Amino acid sequence: MPKGAYIFAPSGPELGRREAEFFSEAEPFGFIMFQRNCESPDQLLRLTKSLREAVGRDAPILIDQEGGRVQRMRGPHWREWMPPLDQVEALAGHGRVSPEAERAMYLRGFLTGTELLAHGIDVNCAPCVDVARPETHPFLRNRCLGTTASVVTVMARALAAGLTDAGCLPVLKHAPGHGRATRDSHDALPCIDASLAELLETDFVPFRDLADLPMVMTAHVVLPEIDPERPVTLSASGVTYLREELGLSGLLLTDDISMGALSGKVEARAASACEAGCDLVLHCNGELSEMSAIAAAVGEMSSSAEKLADIAFSGRRNPLDVDICDFEAEFAALTQEAGKNAGW
Repeated sequence: MPKGAYIFAPSGPELGRREAEFFSEAEPFGFIMFQRNCESPDQLLRLTKSLREAVGRDAPILIDQEGGRVQRMRGPHWREWMPPLDQVEALAGHGRVSPEAERAMYLRGFLTGTELLAHGIDVNCAPCVDVARPETHPFLRNRCLGTTASVVTVMARALAAGLTDAGCLPVLKHAPGHGRATRDSHDALPCIDASLAELLETDFVPFRDLADLPMVMTAHVVLPEIDPERPVTLSASGVTYLREELGLSGLLLTDDISMGALSGKVEARAASACEAGCDLVLHCNGELSEMSAIAAAVGEMSSSAEKLADIAFSGRRNPLDVDICDFEAEFAALTQEAGKNAGW
């Protein structure tokens, strides 16, 4: 059955009749969950089941469960995670990543993935491999996994491995790097003026080193040396750079196409993203009229996108058979020791 080249979000905690009928007709590739969709374990499992029933297949269901401010499943029903940068700084100290720090980040990924999979969610939009800098906008900074490319790369690799071993696919984001942006792309379009030569030695390093991950999310940022007029998401030159220069060969999805960084009608943005070479358009606000317009403007996935999707999801594993209580205890011990060393 053909699939639409888009990922949509339901508007609330239950799937309404109109939404279910629309999703059945529009056939989105998958869905993404937000806090508005996550009220309780039973409710969330019911919702993810209903979404798959609406499209008649085991559609991918995504979420942003990074930790800190950006985690859609929250207490009291689900674990509350430290912001990623705070966790990394406690574990890795001043740029030094020990085997224990890597193990702790792996366990964080595994425990996160286990919790997601138990509720029907099989893709986590993490790791966020933007390199944090002093000027990084607050909307992003403590979501990063370090302040140097080397630390980000090691910690992201460990987190992604943990998610994968739990049966949950990771998504590398935000390509090719958002760390130098001083604007929040939810509201305005950032422009990064650093030279490509400098970026290749810094911000781009984690993306090149983690280019084997199965899925990648674009950044709504302008890089003038690549395309002075269009953000990477909407730029054929930008997408070509991601593919050919950084080696990002995985399934490529946009960041939320409805964000304030982009201008024009959402359906025109979505069409431009696909024309630029993105495989999937991500739309997150749950507005049925916008989703309908995007579905009409974008249509089905290309054959090349379908092949990349098949490759990505063929790498989805059965979860490792482990004693989850042992993993929880090990993670607690490692993070408590790191906390003592950090002076908590």
